[in-house]
Amino acid sequence: MRTTIKITTAVAAAAFTLGLSACSAPSDTSSSSEKKGKDADPEATLVVAASPTPHADILNFVRDNLAKKAGLNLKVREFSDYVLPNTATQNGEVDANFFQHKPYLDDFNKKNKTDIVPVVNVELEPLGLYSKKVKKVSDLSDGSTVAVPNDATNEGRALKLLADNGVIKLKDGVGAEAKLSDVEDKKGVKFTELAADQIPSRLADVDAAVINGNFAIGAKLNPAKDSIALEKADGNPYANFLAVKKGNEADPRIAKLAKLLNSDEVKKFIEQKYSNGAVLPAFGPVKG
Repeated sequence: MRTTIKITTAVAAAAFTLGLSACSAPSDTSSSSEKKGKDADPEATLVVAASPTPHADILNFVRDNLAKKAGLNLKVREFSDYVLPNTATQNGEVDANFFQHKPYLDDFNKKNKTDIVPVVNVELEPLGLYSKKVKKVSDLSDGSTVAVPNDATNEGRALKLLADNGVIKLKDGVGAEAKLSDVEDKKGVKFTELAADQIPSRLADVDAAVINGNFAIGAKLNPAKDSIALEKADGNPYANFLAVKKGNEADPRIAKLAKLLNSDEVKKFIEQKYSNGAVLPAFGPVKG
């Protein structure tokens, strides 16, 4: 499901420079606190950018059920891509974002010279391999086409999933940082690189596709039942977290939201809403 937004000129310009675009919904830049960090007004509205599912779903639960009692005025703005939430956070269009994992953020900061930092882990969405044409991984053979995300971190993660399930072989010592050039044996598989959010709609065009958990959910795919291979949760470094521009970690509103996102109520919400295992609670500090 695509959710539309409206962005201010500054963010639109940044998005244009990156060759991207977004659709529109009401903008409310005035709701973001003028003062930042520890000096931010604790009563000002906290604006958080998020992918629609599951990130905005979790934030909306906090807003509707927990925020008022904690003295937090929370506004959620939904973005449907993986670039604009960071652009908006860096530019001050929003106060924080919730949609990404550490490897992706590290790569984004390096490439865009941004200084966005994680605050607290919230949840994990296992990456899955899906198909409308084959029933099991072993059915993929010479000439099969597999779609993978085209951003560096998610592509590496996708290649590792394929290698772990015998679809390809990677060079010795290469893991989730893999690139297509690290594929030692494709076993006849041909890759189609696409933006992560476009892959679900193209699933029928390929023999199989590696899809991020949130986009799988949005496409009505059940990771536990519909995937032919699923990433393991144990020791997984791809937990999604609340993030802010460096210097805003001490914002009292951010501290309140971080505590709420790691609460028993949110844990119960995630486990009940995503009982198919598509989203798992992954609370605690961000490592690395």
